[in-house]
Amino acid sequence: MSNNDACGVGAPRTGKATIKHKGGFNAAVIVGLVALLSAAVLAYDADYLYMLVYVWFGVVYGLFLQYGRFCMASAVRDLFAVGVPRMAVGVMIAVVLYALTSAAVTMGGFSTFSAHPLGWHILIGGTIFGFGIIFTGGCASSSLYKSGEGNVGSMLVLVAISFSQAIFVSSEWFSQFVPASWTESALDKGMPEELDVTSTWFDQFMTGYIWDLSGGTVADMMGQSDTFVGIFIGNALLGAILPTALILVFLYAIAFRKGYMRREKIENPGLSDHMRGMWTMFTSSKNTAIAGLGIGIFAGLQMWVTSALRQKYDILNFGEMLERKGFYDQVSLQGTVFDPGYWYITTQEAQWGGWVLDKLGVSNMESNIFFGLENGIPNPLLNAPGMMSIGIILGAAVIANVNREFKWKLPSMETAIFALIGGTLMGIGARVGMGCNVGAFFAAVTNGDLTGWIFLAGMALGGFFGVRALTRWMEWRASRNDDEFAL
Repeated sequence: MSNNDACGVGAPRTGKATIKHKGGFNAAVIVGLVALLSAAVLAYDADYLYMLVYVWFGVVYGLFLQYGRFCMASAVRDLFAVGVPRMAVGVMIAVVLYALTSAAVTMGGFSTFSAHPLGWHILIGGTIFGFGIIFTGGCASSSLYKSGEGNVGSMLVLVAISFSQAIFVSSEWFSQFVPASWTESALDKGMPEELDVTSTWFDQFMTGYIWDLSGGTVADMMGQSDTFVGIFIGNALLGAILPTALILVFLYAIAFRKGYMRREKIENPGLSDHMRGMWTMFTSSKNTAIAGLGIGIFAGLQMWVTSALRQKYDILNFGEMLERKGFYDQVSLQGTVFDPGYWYITTQEAQWGGWVLDKLGVSNMESNIFFGLENGIPNPLLNAPGMMSIGIILGAAVIANVNREFKWKLPSMETAIFALIGGTLMGIGARVGMGCNVGAFFAAVTNGDLTGWIFLAGMALGGFFGVRALTRWMEWRASRNDDEFAL
């Protein structure tokens, strides 16, 4: 597998896309099967419309992600390894577009977003996550869409993310490293007897540390949570757009300006030259920016639709509907499951891993905070956000087939090992940082939650060291034989 395949750059698209070929037929089959199964589910029980909304929004996200090659791993790797800012610029432009959409949804009263607690864990989790994505060649979102392209290595990343999270939140391996203050605070919370909150590191991390923290959006800090000023000026402009503008200027200065001036043969550039250079940098990332705009619009629309359906069914969480259907063993002690109502990745994958381990008889899966009190362990067929992840894979498969980019790609042994190790680090980083490149960064900053920028700083730091470590490995391997090493 080539380095481009692994890191989301992909082969250049040539020729005009058409469905008059085998790939187009396959794409039509996928869409037809999803539509047919959706109709069958609705015929069986119309209440499952709530879950199907996740499926179809996932399909749309998959289309945009694959079209824009939307990949934070590629953004970090390209910047630090070869000094190319294209993907990083595209992601930043997408942040601006998504922030405006999120502000409109919030102003309309349909937002389902909750700000993250502010603490040191965000930087550490982001660093672990960022280190991991360099070795997998894909972030959480790109691992899904590349799985839809037939990339088996990305499928291994998803397996590693799923099981590493489930094992991490339920394991007692690190309990000896818990500070006494966490244990004391956890015991003071008066948790239900069914939960043994002092047995695992993660439970005490949550109850003894995370729950004692606070967080909020820029609008909350301004005391303008429900006003135009707070939402558009605070959350969108101050929380997302201005920081993004500063990052774009920084990327231009360190990674694009010199090459642009050399290509244009400009020796003494003025302000107008720099403005043209910035515009050239922006337009070179238009596919990623278009993908970001599409994701932003549909992520906002999903929040609106989910909010409307919650009102229709008189629920606050999909777990309530599962209980009405008699699936009491699928939900947490609070009667809840993971149900964000917007674009999110990794928690539902942790539920997949938890469900498999639970069926295999692994103990402590339902007696921990993550599964037992908050997210439950629903059957994958009844996991609404999990269906969104499956939808992303299917949506990516559709457009990959249409553009003749679908191809089964088997990883080498080294690539497979890196996928499993990197995916494991991504899973652990996501749980420590309370999210991934989507939930902890993209969805956070676009809703005015400044913790997202801290997670991004951690990802950049981890990515920097990941690139250095991978480079050292490649140099060491090359010194032992003449074979070219590629992810």
